[in-house]
Amino acid sequence: MENRRFGYIRVSSRDQNEVQSMQEVGISPRDIFIDKQSGKNSNREQYQLLKRMIRKGDILYIHSLDSFGRNKEEILQEWNAITKKIEAEIVVLDMPLLDTTQYKDSLGTFIKDLVLQILSWMAQEERDRIRKRQREGIDAALNKGISFGRPKAQISQKFIEVYNQWKQKEITAVQAMKEANVKKTTFYKLVKQYESNL
Repeated sequence: MENRRFGYIRVSSRDQNEVQSMQEVGISPRDIFIDKQSGKNSNREQYQLLKRMIRKGDILYIHSLDSFGRNKEEILQEWNAITKKIEAEIVVLDMPLLDTTQYKDSLGTFIKDLVLQILSWMAQEERDRIRKRQREGIDAALNKGISFGRPKAQISQKFIEVYNQWKQKEITAVQAMKEANVKKTTFYKLVKQYESNL
């Protein structure tokens, strides 16, 4: 049976360039697995499905090493799972040296392992730098008094009018929420706050 070629992409939004580059190396769209990247989710359902399908001798194309994980350990663990446990090949499109279909001799393997170690360390360093810059930016903004998240709902004149109508049973709670332009939990939170000040 002929060896299959798979592509795996991990993107924050469906990146057509990555899909296109996979198709350019001859991977059928049905064999391209895409996971939406999110900060916390390392579940990666499509990647898990791909790992169940890929067989010895198949070739997995990825765009860059960080498709495999968020830190050096994850990257190396996935690389070894594919190349050593499953015994499939890996081609990293943005790093031609990392192509297990080439350089099969021991020197080639040594160079590949060395490059992999260096690059996975660099990928982790870059992520740590980005995280540090984000943290510094958030801290600077907080120090300037910039607040994050939804603006806190306030007791406005409009809310008081609506509250009075609702209390006098002129309008329903649902109508009051609509009039005050607040959600149910916010409405009752404001009612409680307002009544505690009466």
